Amino acid sequence: MEPHRFEDVLPAVQAVRERKTVVLNFASMPPEEAQRAADFVSGGVFALDGQQERLGEMVFLFAPCGVEVTREGP
Repeated sequence: MEPHRFEDVLPAVQAVRERKTVVLNFASMPPEEAQRAADFVSGGVFALDGQQERLGEMVFLFAPCGVEVTREGP
């Protein structure tokens, strides 16, 4: 997903709640709003016992409980 405003990230939390893994690219948002949106999704995923992984400067992976996130390579 590539949100353009804060309201666009609400479906991401719902998707994790439905046991889907979500990748969010916040590059299209102003930095302050992107930080707020990332904090919101992080909090929602944390409350659902999920996990997050930073994939890039403005790209994050959010996974539901029970999904194992691993990284390969350097």
